[in-house]
Amino acid sequence: MQSRPLTAQRAAPLAGAVRVPGDKSISHRALMFAALAIGQTRITGLLEGEDVLRTAAAMRALGAHITNPAAGEWHVCGAGIGGLAEPDDVLDMGNSGTAARLLSGILATHPIFSVMTGDASLRRRPMARVMDPLAQTGARFAARAGGRLPLAITGTGHALPIDYRLPVASAQVKSALLLAGLNARGDTRIEEPIPTRDHTENMLRHFGAALTVERDGPGRIITLAGQPELRAADVIVPGDPSSAAFPLVAALLVEGSAMTIQGIGLNPLRTGLLRALAAMDADFTIANERVEGGEPVGDVTAAATRLIAADTPPELAPSMIDEFPILAVACAFARGTSRLRGLAELRVKESDRLAATLALLIANGVRAAIDGDDLVIHGTGAPPEGGGHVITHMDHRIAMSALVLGSATTSPVSVDDTAFIDTSFPGFCDLMTSLGCRFA
Repeated sequence: MQSRPLTAQRAAPLAGAVRVPGDKSISHRALMFAALAIGQTRITGLLEGEDVLRTAAAMRALGAHITNPAAGEWHVCGAGIGGLAEPDDVLDMGNSGTAARLLSGILATHPIFSVMTGDASLRRRPMARVMDPLAQTGARFAARAGGRLPLAITGTGHALPIDYRLPVASAQVKSALLLAGLNARGDTRIEEPIPTRDHTENMLRHFGAALTVERDGPGRIITLAGQPELRAADVIVPGDPSSAAFPLVAALLVEGSAMTIQGIGLNPLRTGLLRALAAMDADFTIANERVEGGEPVGDVTAAATRLIAADTPPELAPSMIDEFPILAVACAFARGTSRLRGLAELRVKESDRLAATLALLIANGVRAAIDGDDLVIHGTGAPPEGGGHVITHMDHRIAMSALVLGSATTSPVSVDDTAFIDTSFPGFCDLMTSLGCRFA
């Protein structure tokens, strides 16, 4: 992929009403569950970014019939639980850790051999966190040192159910284990110490699986009955709240702005950023709340705000893990010292996202430091100087956060590469410039 450097200059006041692309987490899952169901599923609003297109290609390679008759509309004729076929070639998951980890759960409990790889960034990301518990099903794995891709999987035709307590909060690991449990005899039982995004559970119910969720102190216990017959069920994909975070924060930071983002997913386990911004006195409102495809949705209107510092507790992290870089940008403009707590998971994202976020801030005149698993940011209540050059490390969220930062700093901010933005937010630059941003 050819690199695309870009520079963000101070923006005009942002104004307008926009929609962001479909939710990436739900898009991945919709394709996977539809491929495991009997009958034809119609998916509308699917995110057509590179990450999700890799999932579509993988499910086709495994035997599902997938067509794309119109923009954002996809039809999937599934093969049924246990009905996937051995792929003829290596499955290339590009930059998507979500796709690779979730798909490993499906492949573990099908009696086929498969190999997954990805781009340079994905090949650096550890897979042991899913390989180790999935081995309890009877599947066998072979990977590079440190549990890194390429990964060879020899699936089992006699899968054992898993009873597992997650050592850390991870929706990807939980989802991989539940997907494996679909083709296991008996009940798969997952304990999560802190609730994580529950799109997998919602979609299991939507497609007809028998699943229960019990509270267990602050956490939850999820039990899935194995070998259901999933039935085709149409899916409406809401706007991705992680993508909406960028124009939302830009509107809060660019003086004179007032704009609306329509049709955002408002799943309570994905709205940590909204809760954090509300505690920072951010000026935003939610209207037209409704339910679409089993997920709560609404329209968010935001206006420029003088923010106060944030102090986010560790238990909030799972509900906003992808939004911390852009929240850190907001904290750089806030009055006072912010502390974003419990960010260990950021170290194993597309980049060491915690270190990359710190470097982004420091390069642009913001006083900040990492303290254990916390990020501490000293804001002055005024826009930072900017003027820095940001190294993205092939991380789309670092690139977008840097461009938002540069839209409100005194001096322009340059970014070494924006090519990877399309993996999660196709059309990002066009959308932001339509609102008033200036990229060159």
